[in-house]
Amino acid sequence: MAYIVYKRKKTRTIPLGDGWWGVGEKTLSEDQKIYPFQVETSDKEIEDLYERIDRTRYADPLEDGKFHYGFNSTYLKKVVSYWRHEFDWKKQVAVLNKYPHFKTKIEGLDVHFIHVRPPHRENQKVLPIMIVHGWPGSFYEFYKILPLLTQSRDGVVFEVICPSIPGYGFSEASHKQGFNSLAAARIFLKLMERLGFSQFYLQGGDWGSLITTNMAQMKPQCVNGLHLNMCMSNSGFKVLLSLLIGPYLPFLVGLSREDVRRLFPFFEKNVFEMLRESGYFHIQATKPDTAGCGVNDSPVGLAAWILEKFSSWADMKNRDLEDGGLERKFSLDDLLTNVMIYWTTGSITSSMRFYKENLGSNLNNRVDFKTEIFVPTGFAAFPNELMYCPKSWAQIRYRNLQSYTFMPRGGHFAAFEEPQLLADDLFNFVKKVEKS
Repeated sequence: MAYIVYKRKKTRTIPLGDGWWGVGEKTLSEDQKIYPFQVETSDKEIEDLYERIDRTRYADPLEDGKFHYGFNSTYLKKVVSYWRHEFDWKKQVAVLNKYPHFKTKIEGLDVHFIHVRPPHRENQKVLPIMIVHGWPGSFYEFYKILPLLTQSRDGVVFEVICPSIPGYGFSEASHKQGFNSLAAARIFLKLMERLGFSQFYLQGGDWGSLITTNMAQMKPQCVNGLHLNMCMSNSGFKVLLSLLIGPYLPFLVGLSREDVRRLFPFFEKNVFEMLRESGYFHIQATKPDTAGCGVNDSPVGLAAWILEKFSSWADMKNRDLEDGGLERKFSLDDLLTNVMIYWTTGSITSSMRFYKENLGSNLNNRVDFKTEIFVPTGFAAFPNELMYCPKSWAQIRYRNLQSYTFMPRGGHFAAFEEPQLLADDLFNFVKKVEKS
């Protein structure tokens, strides 16, 4: 999920507003209690999965097609064989439950989140932080970074709240049209308030970067800092000028040598490459329910739809490999656990609708794209991210950019691929903010 928006007249904050996404009319009162939740499974659920897998009809791949036509069916059979005969869903459910899960009702929806507190130690500063996933990920993306964030560094440690976006995984999907990132941001702000946090940090990538940015725009007084690993930049005269002059005289337009290396040739790296990778984007932003019918009914279809993204979005060069390079950065257990979160909750279609709700109208008319961000912001620029955003571009929208790091490796799924690198950059950013 990546795009560039056009520069518009800016405002400073977004009104919080209110909403109702539950069934029928809004109720007069809402249960504000927080309830413990556990991920569960059953033999019946697993047997149904196996029966569907066993009935799969595969398409023959093209000779030497690799991953250029999507998920190669020869390798897909190997993944599915592992899923059917070796993957232990009950064991993975126990892994999911190692952190405390909760649900609470907000704006008519059951919102799922995990809440991880650090071990108690004397003389440490505990900072609350919400981290938000994107598509086709889930809260499980953060399971490798959670131990790093909840371990004290130089007296600083995080208390982590990690929600599922409504319509993803264990968070209830909206029953009404129009549930976009602004609605998700408002719900997550209400969640933090319900948990008793008046000051906190935010971190996000993919949709999570937009949702956390919206949170910072709605309640900047509550957000101590915003850390992103994906940046949605504005275009306009400054960007256009840097594209024209940047390859030849980068210093005149605020570009570094590393910017030039990552950004140019611009059309090949940022236009043609995105056209090759954005077919899913147009489908989900226009007719998500049509595609959803197929992938919600077929576990193998779902796995192919989701896992292809973990291949190419980790590194576009993976398309040149017979196995898509999937197991270079991820284990099949981790990848299939993420797929199973979508499968067992039947949430793939509602997750895809999030594209249509956010992109179904002109982005330039949305209030958040007219609103600059003034909270302290840090950006971790991973080299294999889908679209590259130079520091000078990020500063157009994020007016208080306190850190910008060229990450040495990694792609779109930063916390899943490179948890140590992301944790290091997040701690460095927060320590800088805390000292200022």
